[in-house]
Amino acid sequence: MKKRVLVLGCTGSIGTSTLDIIREFPDRFEAAGLTAHTAAGKLKALAAEFKCPALLTGPATEAETEHFIRSSGADVAVNGIAGSAGLKPSVMVLNAGIDLALANKETIVMAGPLVIRLAEENGCALLPVDSEHSAIFNLIRHYGADSVSEIILTASGGPFRCVPADELPSVTAAQALRHPTWDMGQKITIDSATLANKGLEVIEACRLFGFPPERVKVTVHPQSLVHSLVKTNDGVLYAQISHPDMRHPILSALTWPETVPNSLEPFDITCLNAGADGKEITMTFAAPRLNDFPMLPLAYEAAAKGGSYTIAYNAANEVAALAFLQGKAAFRDIDRITARVMQKDWSTPPVTIADVFLFDSQARSYAEQLLTASGGSD
Repeated sequence: MKKRVLVLGCTGSIGTSTLDIIREFPDRFEAAGLTAHTAAGKLKALAAEFKCPALLTGPATEAETEHFIRSSGADVAVNGIAGSAGLKPSVMVLNAGIDLALANKETIVMAGPLVIRLAEENGCALLPVDSEHSAIFNLIRHYGADSVSEIILTASGGPFRCVPADELPSVTAAQALRHPTWDMGQKITIDSATLANKGLEVIEACRLFGFPPERVKVTVHPQSLVHSLVKTNDGVLYAQISHPDMRHPILSALTWPETVPNSLEPFDITCLNAGADGKEITMTFAAPRLNDFPMLPLAYEAAAKGGSYTIAYNAANEVAALAFLQGKAAFRDIDRITARVMQKDWSTPPVTIADVFLFDSQARSYAEQLLTASGGSD
């Protein structure tokens, strides 16, 4: 029997990769529904290709979105929506009793305990699609959480990994969008440049796997071949290695708990000696430049403080990153605004999803005030 897949954000990077998987395995998967915020023409073309009459394009009301999800008959939903906009659809999916393959890390960053409890109450699997968390999920499943002493997330370092600190204030959005290894949407690419993306992933890892921040480490690995590692209690490191292709973690989530042969290019370990072009490929690892990229230590601070600090961190980052993309703020304004927002008291944790959005709105409002007051930058 085919697994019915609901693809939320089907024209984005994650959605496109998900549809590639459905194409490759027509005997295993079928599209139960497709959504896109814009690109209605592309959505219709995809609907015709996948013989999927269930479509939803934005702007849609919450009631329309919830009805669409509940009536889809899906077995699993892939949430590839970018940013905080992905939280409500995640909640709707779980309330409908549908397994959630989650690429939208903000769902966990903003409302992790509430969402995890909701999944448990509705008997739904919560399957990480981020390459790093997919790797950790599978490594922990193999070795057991009690055997793991540390999680080690890898970071590409983004396009500014080697840029001197004194040049960072003047980098442009166009430069930030040129990611060296991953093809992603604009928001996540900016987050990669500031290391906010890795900060969000640290928070996500803490919540998904129940690890305190001090047991979640980050190493800069620009080749993006090792997606994450775990250190077991005996001090041994175990890694997941594959080409930087989001179809790997998506396939892992869709076929869970199975693993299946596929046409994705496997990683040839001998290429570490010499690639197909005769050039040697190396794997390097380094500590992140925390002083130059404060969004990562700010994320650790938010994760450690708890309460609603992670909501404030995410909200401030989204506001400031958008301003940077629009040319209304400088690169270093992103961490400056986020740090200022986090100086307020966010110690009260959300009890409901409505609380999450209340705190999110308050943090956004304060971030926007700071941007306006400074004229975009100090």
